[in-house]
Amino acid sequence: METRIHPSAFIDPKAELGTGVDIGAFAVLEAGSKIGDGTSVGHHAVVHGGTSLGKGNRVFPHAVVGGEPQDLKFAGQPTRLEIGDENMIREFTTMSRGTEEGGGVTRIGSHNLFMAYTHVAHDCMLGDHIVVANCATLAGHCHVGSHVVIGGLGGLHQRARIGTGAMVGALSRLSKDVPPFSTTSGCDDVKVYGLNKIGLKRRGLSKEELEALENAYRIFQNSKITFSEALARLESLEPKTAHVEILVEFLKTSDRGVYR
Repeated sequence: METRIHPSAFIDPKAELGTGVDIGAFAVLEAGSKIGDGTSVGHHAVVHGGTSLGKGNRVFPHAVVGGEPQDLKFAGQPTRLEIGDENMIREFTTMSRGTEEGGGVTRIGSHNLFMAYTHVAHDCMLGDHIVVANCATLAGHCHVGSHVVIGGLGGLHQRARIGTGAMVGALSRLSKDVPPFSTTSGCDDVKVYGLNKIGLKRRGLSKEELEALENAYRIFQNSKITFSEALARLESLEPKTAHVEILVEFLKTSDRGVYR
């Protein structure tokens, strides 16, 4: 694997480069940045100090990763942005380091696609195989599970969560938690439209597991009972499949409330 570094790139001597990296023209790699094997950083992209990129990532031109948190309380503390393997970070995407209050790290998993102009704020925690479409924005301290799709121009309020396997429609404005495996959309009136069946089938969910989730969602979305009553009924289900367990645990641990 050949290493290629454009002569106009600025690479601080204290930056760490793996093997087979590709650094484009006028790219900036600050001291304390770490670039994994086979990762490419496009022209005019910036990798700030405190940022680590795993193997096989592609940082496209003009993206800026690991910048200071956009938080007025931030006072220059040494914090980090940790990015896994084989992510695609498209043009003009921005990702911030963590804050001391939030644990000091923003963490992004592997095999994710961040389309152009997306933003991941400080202290966010993201899983794997996520798609964040153009101009979608995650505020500080958000958690996003694996296999999630976030539509273009969507916005997630600080400290809100999106459960694993969920699909969020374009232009959605989310101030509460989005339940796992759901299809959720809306701006002024956010609604859960049921299971993300297509996504679940593509991931190879068995017929029995899908039927168990459908039954759980009928209970969860029953408008004649309260959230607490729905949760109690879900907890009493026996036996619970692995995916239903994930749903129940997500509902139990919500601080902001959950869309139904």
